[in-house]
Parts: sequence; structure tokens; C-alpha cells
Amino acid sequence: MDALDAIFTRKSIRSYTDQQISEDMINTLIKAAMSAPSAHNQHPWHFIVIQDREPLTKLSEFFTYGKMLATSPLAILLCCDTNGLRSPDFWTQDMSAATENILLASRAQDLGAVRIGLYPKEASVKFVSEYFQLPEGIIPFSLISI
Repeated sequence: MDALDAIFTRKSIRSYTDQQISEDMINTLIKAAMSAPSAHNQHPWHFIVIQDREPLTKLSEFFTYGKMLATSPLAILLCCDTNGLRSPDFWTQDMSAATENILLASRAQDLGAVRIGLYPKEASVKFVSEYFQLPEGIIPFSLISI
């Protein structure tokens, strides 16, 4: 599938099969995210790959629009490291680009995916930060159910 096909045919998918997603596919998703443009090449992103049922279920219970996580075989949490950014005003754009790249790479690999926005909703950021015990300055930005 070429890039324009992935862009024009991407849609939010909230129902999944029980088929596991290969490590190669997951690595491709992360590599796609890391290939996103970034202000001053700061690459502020960190990723948490979630495949265990317990956190997926817990997240599905917290998020009103995240019920699909209960049946998702995979989610990727995108976090920004805000410590020492060269362009602190642009990290949300960097994270948005990384998020979109994962969504497009999912489509290109015939995987269904949907984005759950976290930042700037304080309750969402607080819940995810506490649940995953994120260090100071690491801000959860988005969660992608795949």
C-alpha cells in the first residue's frame, strides 16, 4: 500500500480480532513513530507497548471512549520527555506527528487502530502517569489501541 492509499483509507477501528500482532509489526509501528518530524530534531518521545490483559482492561475501564482496549491485543502509549527540550513550545506537534505515523503504519500493515487522546486532559494524564508510575517530566500524550 502506498502512502496516499494509507492516508485516504485510514479510519478509526474499535473492534478487533484475537490475532496477536507480531514483534516485527510492532517494531515497524515504533520505527514509523520515530521517523516523524520533530522540532530541532529533539525526538521527545518514549513508547510503552502494552500487550498484557490487566493494563488493557484497567485502561478500558477508565476511559469513556476507550472501551475497545478491553479486547485489543495491543496498545501503544506515547509519552513526551519534557526534560531539557530545545523547543519546548513544539512538543505537542512532535507527539501528534508520531501518533499519526503509527496510525498510518497500522493501516499500511492492515491493522485496525484508533487514537485515544490523553494530553491536555488533566484527569487522563494523571491517571496514566500514576498507573504506569511515569517519572517527573514524562507526559502521557496519546494511547493507540491496535
